[in-house]
Amino acid sequence: MNAGSPEAAATERTRLGIFAGLGAYFIWGLVPVFFKQIAEVSAGEIIAHRVVWAMAFMTLVIGFGRGFADARRVARIPAQLARIALASVLVISNWLTFVWGVNNGYILETSLGYFILPLFNVALGVLVLKERLRPIQWLAVLLAAIGVAIEALRAGGLPWIALVLAGTFGIYGLMRKQMPLDAASGLFLETVCVTPLALAWLGWLLYSGANHFGSGPGLVTGRDLLLIATGAVTAIPLLLFAIAARRLPLNMMGFLQYLAPSISFLIAVFVYHEPMDASRLTGFAAIWIGLAVYTYDHLREGPARAARAARGAMP
Repeated sequence: MNAGSPEAAATERTRLGIFAGLGAYFIWGLVPVFFKQIAEVSAGEIIAHRVVWAMAFMTLVIGFGRGFADARRVARIPAQLARIALASVLVISNWLTFVWGVNNGYILETSLGYFILPLFNVALGVLVLKERLRPIQWLAVLLAAIGVAIEALRAGGLPWIALVLAGTFGIYGLMRKQMPLDAASGLFLETVCVTPLALAWLGWLLYSGANHFGSGPGLVTGRDLLLIATGAVTAIPLLLFAIAARRLPLNMMGFLQYLAPSISFLIAVFVYHEPMDASRLTGFAAIWIGLAVYTYDHLREGPARAARAARGAMP
């Protein structure tokens, strides 16, 4: 395979996507530890800071990079701008649910949401992209549904945090994959769409005396620095995710995603000692088995898919 051949370019594109995806999911797996450091700040205030500082961060990234041409081009198209606004609503809903869950002692349930996500992506592939599943893939989805049902019975209600996280981020990922934007410009426009609301909320908190930013002793406190750092903590993995989502198939994104909830699960159990009884472990086990079944099928079919693609490319 020649270095300049289309096959080599596709391989390099996939390799970049894999590294970007791994980086994004590794950071997301550790993020609960970061947000626990500012648990005294309300989830709404944290999210407002995430939006403002992420927008500032992305302004610098784009300003020192290729510039704002792509963002301006898409912003002039009402239909595309509406899609970006919808994507921003989805990701803000995801952030708010995640931060609230982490800081109220539900890290295990947030990890459950991201364990569900790969199989939710499979369902999206069927419903939206009209992909066809083999029986073993349907079995994987069924096992995940059983796991959610067990968790619902244990908790006396649906695990809404997990379901909201999987739903919002799954649909967001699908939308990002279909947007005609580079990763940086897309994330920049998403944060721009909701920055006025974030600033309005921060202004109200300041007016009412309920703000935490700048309210401590000294000019800048450690908490202030952590709130500022939410910009980088938010933008860097989302930027990496957007790069990966545009270079990898949806099912491969689901495969890489296992890393983040695995790290969060271990943090919840061994660092923050959230309860893990037999019933909850059974629910998680059903989902893990479903993921194992899906992963086995994905790996088993990989050579066959490559062979079919090669035969299709022959003259």
